[in-house]
Amino acid sequence: MAEHGYRLYERISIDPKICHGQACIRGTRIPVHQIVRMLANGDTIEDLLQEYPSLEREDILAALQYVADLAEEGVISLEPVEV
Repeated sequence: MAEHGYRLYERISIDPKICHGQACIRGTRIPVHQIVRMLANGDTIEDLLQEYPSLEREDILAALQYVADLAEEGVISLEPVEV
């Protein structure tokens, strides 16, 4: 993981008492997966900042770094999709 990733991870929390233990932006109940899914569906960082005024740009970048690190660490076999 890149050195800056450690600093970004200070923005992510996992607490079994909050959102069923899902990774969230620290101090919120906004799950990391929700941020990434919104970006994947075409929302921009600016859209997210408007939708969630408690978020900062660094929170979104931390969520992306967290998910990228998870994808790099754990490879999940995907079945080929027939087109």
